[in-house]
Amino acid sequence: MRPLLLCVVSTALLAFRTQSQAGEVVVYTSVDDVFARPICQQFEKQTGIKVKLVPDTEETKSTGLLNRLIAEKRRPQADVFWSGDPIRAEILKNKGISAAYQSPSAEGLPKEYSDPEGHWTGFSARAKIILYNTKLCPPGKEPTSIFDFMNPSWNGKGCMANPLFGTTSMFAAALFDALGEDMAQTWFGAASANGMKMLSSNGEVKRAVAAGDYAFGLTDTDDAAEAIKDGKPVGVVYPDSQATGTLLIPNAAVLIANGPNGENGRKFIDYLLTPEVEQALAEGEAAQIPLRSGVAVPDGMKTLPDLKQMKVDYAKVAKKLEELSRGFLKDWTAKQR
Repeated sequence: MRPLLLCVVSTALLAFRTQSQAGEVVVYTSVDDVFARPICQQFEKQTGIKVKLVPDTEETKSTGLLNRLIAEKRRPQADVFWSGDPIRAEILKNKGISAAYQSPSAEGLPKEYSDPEGHWTGFSARAKIILYNTKLCPPGKEPTSIFDFMNPSWNGKGCMANPLFGTTSMFAAALFDALGEDMAQTWFGAASANGMKMLSSNGEVKRAVAAGDYAFGLTDTDDAAEAIKDGKPVGVVYPDSQATGTLLIPNAAVLIANGPNGENGRKFIDYLLTPEVEQALAEGEAAQIPLRSGVAVPDGMKTLPDLKQMKVDYAKVAKKLEELSRGFLKDWTAKQR
């Protein structure tokens, strides 16, 4: 074989072996693609491992991929589930779909936001906030509590996303845990009677409030950050700072049991839990709140010490959500359509 041809073949074989060793990792995520993909691309650059990213749809956020993971239990197709909330991660644990993994990168992350048995690890968080239109809400009189959805003075002026999906489903289940069954059902009934409109998603709430279709709505901090960046006439309230507190919604990194690329799945989780990723999610369009102390954040961003948080028992809330999704919430949403 000629020397030049031998060199080309050797180089190609070396590249093939390197690529084969690096391989790929399949990541399902309920985090918006625009936020998740840059993180995955940076992981690819650092490791050479190709990320096959499978996002959820906006309308069925979290629930669509959750059901897919459950259906694939006997023959897993994913290695990692990057969940936008910890409740879906807890459900996967309960169904025997996740595997315990204690990543060394979790050092410095507060343990109260993770599964004590290691089936999921919490990092960077959003908060469930009230987004209001500054042209429709008089200065100093903007809604400050979820109970303003029940206030007759705001009749027909509030909106929220479908509580069967995404972070609003976690909010609904957490509300039942915090207020109790009777008071939570009263809230949903009274808010509905007061003209609160159920929209398809948090993104739709953001667009409707920004456009002035509604005076205020319940959505997440990342949606609010997008509206503010776009110059929309909106403001943000972290609700119930004097009462139940604001719901904090951490991301959760989940290793899928018997995934096709388990070792690469662990490497991806190791990367996902680094301070660098928390900083990137804080500084980027996601505008997420780091759970670690000491991570640099943009000016004006609230951090954990700034918030009075709603107390959440993730395991209890996960079980409550499954119950509500088959019962009360299913019936309530059907009446709103």
